[in-house]
Amino acid sequence: MGYRAVGCLVTLILSLLAVPLVAEAQQPAKVPRIGFLGSSSPAPYEPIIDALRQGLRDLGWVEGHNVTIEFRWAEGELERLPALAAALARLEVDVLVTQGTPAAIAAKNATQTLPIIFVQVGDPLGSELITSLARPGGNLTGLSLLAIELDAKRLEMLKEAVPTASRVAVLWHPDFSPHVESLRGLQSAAQVLRVALHPVAFRHPPDFEAGFAAMRQGGADALLVMGHPMTFNAATHLADLAVRGRLPAVALYREFAQAGGLMTYGASIAHLYRRAATYVDKILKGTKPGDLPVEQPMKFELVINLKTAKALGITIPPHLLVLADEVIQ
Repeated sequence: MGYRAVGCLVTLILSLLAVPLVAEAQQPAKVPRIGFLGSSSPAPYEPIIDALRQGLRDLGWVEGHNVTIEFRWAEGELERLPALAAALARLEVDVLVTQGTPAAIAAKNATQTLPIIFVQVGDPLGSELITSLARPGGNLTGLSLLAIELDAKRLEMLKEAVPTASRVAVLWHPDFSPHVESLRGLQSAAQVLRVALHPVAFRHPPDFEAGFAAMRQGGADALLVMGHPMTFNAATHLADLAVRGRLPAVALYREFAQAGGLMTYGASIAHLYRRAATYVDKILKGTKPGDLPVEQPMKFELVINLKTAKALGITIPPHLLVLADEVIQ
C-alpha cells in the first residue's frame, strides 16, 4: 500500500472517530426544569403565576425556551400534597417552588436534596422549615409572609374601620400551626382594642357555611379571616357570606376585597412571586439554597372595598382611605 493510500485510510479512520464527538457537541444543552407545588387551585392564581413568569423573564429565563415549569396543584385538598411533592421529586426538577406552608412541609418531607424555594409561608421558623432566617441551611429557603405578625395589625385596622365592633369572629384552622400561634397574638391585641374574639374553626371548605351560622349565633359584629390556602381558594364565597351576614370583614389576600369583602391588608403576593424568581435564578446558577437568607416582605397593600362599606352602612375613616393602595368604588 502506497503512502497516499495509507494517508487516505488514516484520514478516513480519524474522521469516523470524530463523528461521535461532533454529534455530542451538537446535542442541545439540558433545559432546566422548575417544579411548582401549589396548595390552591390554578385559576385564581393565574395573575400570581404571571408575576413569577415575568420575574423569570426579567432575568433571562423564558418558559418554553430555556426553562420549563412543571405545575402540580392540590386544588385546596391539602392531603394530596405529599403525593404531588413526591411526584415532582421523582421528576428530579432542578428547583422546586412551593405555595404556602402545607406545600413547603410536604416538599421538605419528599426530598432532602432538591433545592426548595417556599413562598407565602407565615412562620418558617415556627413551622420548622428552617433553623435560621439569615442562614437557613439544608435545602430550603424562600420568602416569608409575615402573616402572624400582621394579623394583629389587621384586627387594629378593622377596629379603626368599624369602631363599634365589640365581638370579632376569627376564621381559623386549629390544626394549622401558624394559626395557633397567631391566635395567641390576637388575644393580646384584642385586650388592648377592647374587643372580644370569637374563634370559629374550619378544617374543610364545607365548614364555612356552618362557621358563619356560628358567628351569627355567637353575636359577632365583625370578622377576621386568617390566611390559608382554603380561605384563598374560597375568597369569593367567603366575601359573599360576609356581606350576606352583614359582617364587615378583613383578610390577608387582596382577592378577598376584590371579591366583595370589606378590606384586606398584607404583603403583595404577586411581588413575593416576582422576588421568588431571583431565588430560582441564583439556584439555577449554582447557589445553594441554604446560603440564601429568607426574605421578609417589602411591599404591603391595603385594599378597601368602598362599595361594600356603603352596603353595610359603614363610613371608612379618611385616614384609612388615604393609606389605601386601592379603593374599590
